[in-house]
Amino acid sequence: MQTVTTEQAAWLARVQIRTMTEDDLPSLEWDGEYTHFRRVYADAFNRFQHGLSVLWVAVLPGVGVIGQVFIQLICDRLELADGTNRAYLYSFRVRPEFRSAGLGTRIMEVVFDDLRRRGFRSLTLNVAKDNPRARKLYERNHFRIVAHEPGRWTFQDEKGAWQTVEEPAWRMERRL
Repeated sequence: MQTVTTEQAAWLARVQIRTMTEDDLPSLEWDGEYTHFRRVYADAFNRFQHGLSVLWVAVLPGVGVIGQVFIQLICDRLELADGTNRAYLYSFRVRPEFRSAGLGTRIMEVVFDDLRRRGFRSLTLNVAKDNPRARKLYERNHFRIVAHEPGRWTFQDEKGAWQTVEEPAWRMERRL
């Protein structure tokens, strides 16, 4: 159980969790740390505009975007997202200085409520095997491991070069 200080509770109460706008795209790069995902974010926003995904950001007034999560409603791997019953959570991040204060759980609660309203019954995600802190967050939020994922995927970076990521993961899911 994490303990949230009074100071953390004060800023956490001011955080707004809302769907992303096109103007938010540059802030997802976190001051250059994630510039290589620029095209990934633009593609995700395009899917959002076509109703295939929902993109959420956590915004702290006076600071900006401090967290994000993308939900894919349908994809080519139906065991991850089938468009009606199962959705897929990815690209979930909270800036390091805002972690361990309850923001991740708060973001997930917004996602769970939204997916229930849409009629979804379960949510799937992949968590890197070398990220036990994230796995614990998911387990606290009632996700359970259901399979191993090789975690191999490719993306086009901001310069147009193809990159390959190998990140062995656990597939986790939870009922909504």
